Amino acid sequence: MIELQHLSKWVTVGGSRTYLLKDINLKINQGEFVSIMGPSGSGKSTLLNVIGMLDEFNEGEYSFFDEAVHKLKEKHRSQLYKQYIGFVFQAYHLIDELTVYENIETPLIYQNSKSSERKAIVADILDRFNIVGKKDLFPTQLSGGQQQLVGIARALVAKPKLILADEPTGNLNSKQGTEIMDLFTELNKEDGVTIIQVTHSEKNAEYGSRIINLLDGRIEP
Repeated sequence: MIELQHLSKWVTVGGSRTYLLKDINLKINQGEFVSIMGPSGSGKSTLLNVIGMLDEFNEGEYSFFDEAVHKLKEKHRSQLYKQYIGFVFQAYHLIDELTVYENIETPLIYQNSKSSERKAIVADILDRFNIVGKKDLFPTQLSGGQQQLVGIARALVAKPKLILADEPTGNLNSKQGTEIMDLFTELNKEDGVTIIQVTHSEKNAEYGSRIINLLDGRIEP
């Protein structure tokens, strides 16, 4: 499903390169649940953003469902992202001008779902996350944990083939965090959704079937 070959990303400061990712070789099969760990600044979120096509890279190759991502035009990359990927951001990235309902509905609009279908799907996911009572509120009226739940609901609403989660339980209490990790496990095992999560939590990492450790932009052997 995903293959990175000799992938590097750097920034140039004062004429010298600082590597954010260095010679990454990684293969992730469909249906895997992978945890990425490493200290702050090791490149975890950068790697997730590259896989999610939100960040470009300087060198190497990236294949996604046999498509050479590094050769695609921006429009085609954007279509792949919208069709296949659900992203759970650490900083929520909710749209402040939209209600909870409208935020969750947005990915379905991108997919050109019919209005009646959208209503049924959003109603179902609001119920699943116990946030029906919050549907008409705006993000600024919610606590950090509630915003995180809305972000996760939005990522799942379009039934993506791949979920990329950056510290998905970082702003949740332990009960909510366990519920979200159990939900990810269910989606992975029952629906075959591929999940890649970045986490500092060893407990959360163990939900994955494989742990990848990053240090200074490199995968540790």
